[in-house]
Amino acid sequence: MAVELKHLQINNTNIPVIYENNSQLPLFFIQIVFKGAGSVSDGKELGISNLTSSILNEGTKKLGVTKFSEKLEERALSLSVGSGFETMNFTLSGTKDEIDNALTLLNELLSNPNFTKTALNKVKENTIISILEKENDFDYQANKGLKEMIFKGTALQNTSIGTQKSIEAITLKDIESFYNSYINLENATIILGGDIKLDDISQKIQQTLKILPSGKKVEIANIQANDKQGTKTIKKETQQAYIYFAAPLYIKDLEKESAILKVASFVLGGSGFGSRMMEEIRVKRGLAYTAVLRLLPSKTYSYTHGYLQTSLKNEEEAKKLVSEVVDNFIKNGITQKELDAAKKYLLGSEPLRNETLSQRLSSTFRNYYDNLPLDFNSKVLKEIEKLSLKEVNDYIKEHKEIGKLTFSIVSAN
Repeated sequence: MAVELKHLQINNTNIPVIYENNSQLPLFFIQIVFKGAGSVSDGKELGISNLTSSILNEGTKKLGVTKFSEKLEERALSLSVGSGFETMNFTLSGTKDEIDNALTLLNELLSNPNFTKTALNKVKENTIISILEKENDFDYQANKGLKEMIFKGTALQNTSIGTQKSIEAITLKDIESFYNSYINLENATIILGGDIKLDDISQKIQQTLKILPSGKKVEIANIQANDKQGTKTIKKETQQAYIYFAAPLYIKDLEKESAILKVASFVLGGSGFGSRMMEEIRVKRGLAYTAVLRLLPSKTYSYTHGYLQTSLKNEEEAKKLVSEVVDNFIKNGITQKELDAAKKYLLGSEPLRNETLSQRLSSTFRNYYDNLPLDFNSKVLKEIEKLSLKEVNDYIKEHKEIGKLTFSIVSAN
């Protein structure tokens, strides 16, 4: 059965439900996604969304993390909370005969999270350790520096994990305030699938979620990547250079442009071996083990993002070559051979990305979230199949902004 869009009424709030009935295995998958509960809403309390999701993985105040985890384990259930840039999600899965118990435990977590000083101190300590460890993760540092430049003045310039100073300053009251502000029905979407019928469990889901406040709908403003080119070099004790780069990507109509964007991204640097970036930087010149550059479109923000590692002596040459590859790509477009190879790969591999139930549900939710048709993936494949070389190259030549590259480099130089 295809994935469908349904709705549930909970406390007079209309909640969208992404649903697929699949009886191949006696399993269920439920995810509650809260728009606006991600790091986009951190404000000055950098890392609070990530910290809130961490403490929500510490069980309930009544049971604590150990006993709550034991309750899940004895019924072979999985319940986890994760935070992204725009959303926070509660993911629940297990065998279908345990779905009642699963929803009961989810209700307990939502109504009585372990918002205690002990749990907060634990997750704060773990988060600060992670932050300190990332000081020597040079890929992370280069990408962090890049985001600070390309998305300066926006929520994306900050890391989702926060800083040691910001984490230390967050209080239990801050966590509770963030949770109460963003975990609500107005911003919820339910993703549901497996060997279950929505009609059979809709009342149980309503009982599970009715404890949540209605709240206010969150609107996330579009974020524009910075077109002011620049280079930042971060000095570290390293034996090689970590080069990260990005540029704006202007999208007028995501639905109409997605097929061409997939092909262009594949050829430019998103396909690994065979891509322009890999061919010029690794195959022809041996400057890097891998070199990637992808066009990343979305409803909220779109940009071009890439990276490579090279020896210190080849840093300048590699950086210069990245710009040359992109400039040539804009000027001359792609070849018929490259278009044919992109079509063959994309048409053959895309269906494999939707093999599992969770993959299909997540993909459909992404389409729904981006205001695209639920079956958008299959429509894109049909559009890719029909694309002509002229259509692709005309589009590429219009997007000169992808040549306005900003670089962030971790180097010993």
